[in-house]
Amino acid sequence: MTDTIESSLKAEHVLRPSKEFAAQANMNDPDIYQKAEDDPEGFWEGLADNIDWYHKWDKVLEWEPPHSQWFVGAKVNASYNCLDRHIRKNGDKVAIHWEGEMGNSESYTYKQLLESTCQFANGLKEIGVKKGDVVTIYLPMIPEAVIAMLACARIGAPHNVVFAGFSSDALAQRVGDAKSRYVITCDGYYHRGKLLDQKEKADKGLDKIEGVEKLVVVDHVANIVPMKDDRDIWWHDLIRGADTECEPEVMDSEDILFLMYTSGTTGKPKGVVHSTGGYLVGTYVTSNWIFDLKENDIYWCTADVGWITGHSYIVYGPLLNGATVVLYEGAPNYPDKDRFWDIIEMYGVTIFYTAPTAVRMFMKWGAKYPQMHDLSSLRLLGSVGEPINPKAWSWYYEQIGGSRCPIVDTWWQTETGMVMITSLPGLTPMKPGSATRPFPGIQASVLDKQGNRVPPGRGGYLAIENPWPSMIRTVYGDEQRFLDTYWSEWGTDIYLAGDGARVDEDGYFWILGRIDDVIKVAGHRLGTMEIESSLVSHPAVAEAAVDGKADEIKGEVIFAYVILSADVPESEELKQELIAHVAEEIGHIARPAGLIIAADLPKTRSGKIMRRVLKAITNGTDVGDVTTLQNPEIVEELKRKVKEASMH
Repeated sequence: MTDTIESSLKAEHVLRPSKEFAAQANMNDPDIYQKAEDDPEGFWEGLADNIDWYHKWDKVLEWEPPHSQWFVGAKVNASYNCLDRHIRKNGDKVAIHWEGEMGNSESYTYKQLLESTCQFANGLKEIGVKKGDVVTIYLPMIPEAVIAMLACARIGAPHNVVFAGFSSDALAQRVGDAKSRYVITCDGYYHRGKLLDQKEKADKGLDKIEGVEKLVVVDHVANIVPMKDDRDIWWHDLIRGADTECEPEVMDSEDILFLMYTSGTTGKPKGVVHSTGGYLVGTYVTSNWIFDLKENDIYWCTADVGWITGHSYIVYGPLLNGATVVLYEGAPNYPDKDRFWDIIEMYGVTIFYTAPTAVRMFMKWGAKYPQMHDLSSLRLLGSVGEPINPKAWSWYYEQIGGSRCPIVDTWWQTETGMVMITSLPGLTPMKPGSATRPFPGIQASVLDKQGNRVPPGRGGYLAIENPWPSMIRTVYGDEQRFLDTYWSEWGTDIYLAGDGARVDEDGYFWILGRIDDVIKVAGHRLGTMEIESSLVSHPAVAEAAVDGKADEIKGEVIFAYVILSADVPESEELKQELIAHVAEEIGHIARPAGLIIAADLPKTRSGKIMRRVLKAITNGTDVGDVTTLQNPEIVEELKRKVKEASMH
């Protein structure tokens, strides 16, 4: 099957890795796809031998759709696998190179990272954290974020990492839903040269909920912050005198490793639950095969630990492989637009994994910035977070990779835990803009509403038709939402990804973007309902709708429509107040790029907003049939307002 596909690919449409790269690649066996298809359980069982287990499994898989249990009965610890097992051979190897935005830096060997993790794990136990307690981590991109995650995993406490850029309200919502009694934050951090007071945000959030017993604070920037007696404790005080050894908790393969909250189509974010054993197997092998990790590689993923990419491909996947990871705190354009290229040159980065949003931004800034630096250390590039258009792909390949580095364009989700569709760099011919093929052992397809596979070239719903080790186990505290969101379209044995896709005549997948009401801003998923709820919470707003507007740099930006409450006058000042209100409620990432005050919104006769029409208005495309609207006249009015707004 593989030979047939590869021989049918037209040379002008594809780029192939060099023979030298392919020959040394961790995975270059063209039969691997067929082997995985013929015996999927045997395939994953063989890969599980790359993980150190206290006790092996009694059964590889129990599949009672939509629930899976992987490596049933096995005992394991994630922190041990990321740290301890590397010490004898690679204790002095650098695990993390940390680069601060202000030019400060720090490096941790595997031995130092293990000792720091054990000290903090012992500190957590000292303040009462026990196996099964959810610990919320509200930290920027600093080493303590990784240490906290690994310490939680070490003692069997599921971690719940909240993106540092989220607001106090967003933190409160996630801490409350997770029933987390322990929170970790810092005094502040720098972003584009500005000091942000993280402790103040944390305090505001925790003031809105009850039940938090301890707040651990990292002294990161020597910011003077108030400390609440009996609740707050400095990180350095907690670990002072703590033992540098901490016996890892023996965890069941299906014990929860972490929660990760992700936006959905209702106002309340979903707490995606990931278990331990299957997640470790999935992230280990995808990191090894897709990024082709070697002993001497310097690997840099530019994601944030507050998102799933940071979990799987900054922390767990690379550290399971014993890799050296670069962690960068700041922005790509501080102090200037060449910061990323400076870091690559400084550390000799060999593998660079970033988002299409960043690539489009680099394109806009111009090739002169990467050309200021020696990028010859690079040997592999990656793309993550959203579809990458062919133009950006080609620029990335030529200007950053010097037309010599394979690009792995990866599709996956918070819910999948690991990459699901991607090229294997030593094996797969690349098509600019295509995520290429499902990872071995993954049965992906494009279906219509009735569950039939659509013909090549036609768009449809992306679906996964078999269980995989790192898959979501449930939505925390809301099993029904888990069923309704992912397993209700075609039955409980086919996973609805929520993305549209098409497959071409060569069997290559092209991801088309979200099919639900989620906006992807710079690769970050934000639910429309969450933003709309924020707008409506303002006393001046009676109704709101938000949509994604195509943007050259970010992929999409948020565009808002509001209907004001009676007798509230329209003004430019009010518009700016509403935009700021969203940023305050949810976080700067959700700040609308534009806002229209409208008399009405396009609605069906039942009063439902017709999202299709709204999206067309927002993006200036054909609105199509509007005869089913109860107020078709509003379409032209909104089109006029959007046009006027775009001229300012």
